[in-house]
Amino acid sequence: MAFVVTAGQVRSVAPVAHGSVYGGAIVPYGGGTVQLGPDAYFTYEELWRSQPALRTVVGFLARNIAQLGIDPYRRLSDTDRKKDTDHPLAKLLDRPFPGTKWTKYKLMNWTIHELCIYDNAFWLKGRQRDGTKTLLPMPRRFVQPLGNNPIAPEAYRLIGSKGYRDLDPDSVVHFHGYNPDDPRIGVAPIETLRQILAEEYSAGRYREQMWRNGARVGGYITRPEKAPKWKEEARQRFRADWNAMYTGDGPMAGGTPVLEEGMEYHAAGITPRDAQYVEARKLTREEVAVAYYVHPAMLGLMEGASTGNIPELHKMLYQDTLGPTLTQLSQDIETQVLADLPDSDNVYVEFNLAEKLRGSFEEQAAAISSSVGGPWMTRSEARARHNLPHLDEADELIVPLNVLAGGLASPRDTAPDNPSNEESNGQLPGPKPPAVAGRRGNQLATREDEG
Repeated sequence: MAFVVTAGQVRSVAPVAHGSVYGGAIVPYGGGTVQLGPDAYFTYEELWRSQPALRTVVGFLARNIAQLGIDPYRRLSDTDRKKDTDHPLAKLLDRPFPGTKWTKYKLMNWTIHELCIYDNAFWLKGRQRDGTKTLLPMPRRFVQPLGNNPIAPEAYRLIGSKGYRDLDPDSVVHFHGYNPDDPRIGVAPIETLRQILAEEYSAGRYREQMWRNGARVGGYITRPEKAPKWKEEARQRFRADWNAMYTGDGPMAGGTPVLEEGMEYHAAGITPRDAQYVEARKLTREEVAVAYYVHPAMLGLMEGASTGNIPELHKMLYQDTLGPTLTQLSQDIETQVLADLPDSDNVYVEFNLAEKLRGSFEEQAAAISSSVGGPWMTRSEARARHNLPHLDEADELIVPLNVLAGGLASPRDTAPDNPSNEESNGQLPGPKPPAVAGRRGNQLATREDEG
């Protein structure tokens, strides 16, 4: 009974547009507000739009996870499995909402953005009129968990401009993190970044004001003590002339002012160098990255990174940074979506993480040949990798004599074990006699074989 709500029923509540008023509030239940200045209040969505460091880190995580892709696999035995592309879950993930432009990538990209901004993400398990199952994303700021159960919500309320609709918990897929006050929902990471984002906001406002003033350091003008008394009208006229000529877009902005009556100009304020704008922006990006467990080098902050440790940082990204999130998503989809679909025994879901962790072709070839003890690719398979046409005579696996059963342990070894020689003189055995141009069947023959 999970896939019962139709898209029409959801549209009947009309999602609230950003900035709309509902129930006396600018943003419905799910949205939070962060104060960055005396009169500056921003919702989580506005912070994501306006804070470059926050958007960079969140977008980095969402893009990399969505790129991996997630697929169902069927466990055939303890040592065998296969990707089940015909399973209902595979079709549901590939086309989460048939008839729209939603794809698997868009669904996962949206979900990770919601998790990173709110630490909560919601899918509605619905159906279309023809019975086709759908996964409809529901924005966090429109969803309110209901009930007195301290462990799990008893219902979910979808709030819209035309009212609300209460949804059965079995019809909602809810991804969320840890909350010490309410185990039913997560806590937005943005709450932890309040101070960092407030500092960046204040620094940004100061930079904006500085550039608006022609990128010049502020100062003040003094008149000699013996100068004639300045009438208020003259004072205001001088101020207006100065602002018109030397500030903003005035004709003499950045020029040399001409002062009268012995006036002197004294520079004052914090210079861009003293304010360390570049260092402050780097610090903000680093702090935001650390809050989301991302190494700063992955975001272009290359201090401490080198060509030697970049491959290790890449592995760390997919193992330590993205690994826990991938596990969370996989298990939530298995328990909340897969369990409601038919033919799901021995079926599980997995992100295609192995594709990202594989080494270069040379590293893979060396590791596989060592594991299997011999050549592992036919000439046809090699030709297919280079988009060359198939040859019937290239389907056989060529195995040199020195890697047959009883030969060398690895095709990359240079000599076989020879205990008799080691015992006789205590030295390592010499190399195997080189191959000659003779042939025996389809295999090379050595001088020893010919003798």
